[in-house]
Formats: sequence, structure tokens, C-alpha cells
Amino acid sequence: MTRLQLLERLKTLQQMPPHTKRDITTVSAMLTSEALARHVELCEIAAGVPPLTDTRPQTKPAGSSLSA
Repeated sequence: MTRLQLLERLKTLQQMPPHTKRDITTVSAMLTSEALARHVELCEIAAGVPPLTDTRPQTKPAGSSLSA
């Protein structure tokens, strides 16, 4: 999943009963993509919803940002 997809998933989870009285989204600004994926996974478990099939962050192959 992209970081944006993870953030959208987290926003959805924020509205679920176990999380309505606590902020689970603000911390996302300080998390790496890998940590954010784990945070989303733990929030899904706490909410009792089945996790999405692939919450691992999508990464670009090494060197893909370099131009030839």
C-alpha cells in the first residue's frame, strides 16, 4: 500500500468505536512508512476488522529515483 492508502485506512479506522475517543492519526506524521503500516495493522486488530490483504508500504526499487 502507498502511504496515502495507509493514511486513508487509518482515517477510516479512527471512526470505529474502539478509536473514537482517542487520536490514532496524529502520530502518523512521525512514523516511517513501515511503522505506519504496523500501526494501521494494530489499529485494525483493536477494532476487530479484518486487515487489508497487503498493508506493507510500497517502495520503489533501489536506484529508481536516479536518472541515467
